[in-house]
Amino acid sequence: MKLMPNYYHDRVCLNVLANSIDNAKAIYEAAQTHVVVGILSKNYKDIQSAIDDMKQYAKAIDNAISIGLGAGDPNQSTMVSQLSAALQPQHVNQVFTGVATSRALLGQQQTVINGLVSPTGQVGLVNIATGPLSCHSPAAIVPVETAIALLKDMGGSSIKYFPMGGLKHQDEFEYVAKCCAEHNFYLEPTGGIDLNNYEAIMKIALNAGVKKIIPHIYSAIIDKTTGATRTDDVKQLLAMTQKLVG
Repeated sequence: MKLMPNYYHDRVCLNVLANSIDNAKAIYEAAQTHVVVGILSKNYKDIQSAIDDMKQYAKAIDNAISIGLGAGDPNQSTMVSQLSAALQPQHVNQVFTGVATSRALLGQQQTVINGLVSPTGQVGLVNIATGPLSCHSPAAIVPVETAIALLKDMGGSSIKYFPMGGLKHQDEFEYVAKCCAEHNFYLEPTGGIDLNNYEAIMKIALNAGVKKIIPHIYSAIIDKTTGATRTDDVKQLLAMTQKLVG
């Protein structure tokens, strides 16, 4: 079972949602396997039903699944860790305080685990109070470099920078990208990314020299009628990625 995402040219792997196994298969094909397909833990009533269903997804797309919280919901943190232990996915989404638990329960270093940190409106500083209790407390604002070191301490692989609001926090994002490159850490831009701003966001991360990037493109490419991710849009994202990476 493959535990690491299949990055395009060892650099970029898309992260998009699927609403069915058929949609996941179509996405996987459209992205030429350079994708992890998000499945949200929040959509399941209990652990066992989530495990049973997610196993079917994993089987259909060579384990290229990304276990999600569900709109960054910190209350899903424990469930995500439990699912990760049982499923051994390629990618795990976590709030900042859930990273160490997920890594310990996974019992291996290959699966990518991100840690959610949020923009603050100040270049060089991020909010790491994204856990189930800490998100209701005053913000814990720390230097980006410290956030990266803390995530590394906990066994994290990448910063999930959310909510970005597309290019709303461009200056802050540029600094985060620079730090990830300098400290050999992966980066996952998330929130408000669409077909119009994808290239600009990716250029920032690529030009900074970030080793591996996993951009999350969610609602902007979901068909509002069916709830499925549009495979033509996935093909377009891959084409833009290929052009940018070369």
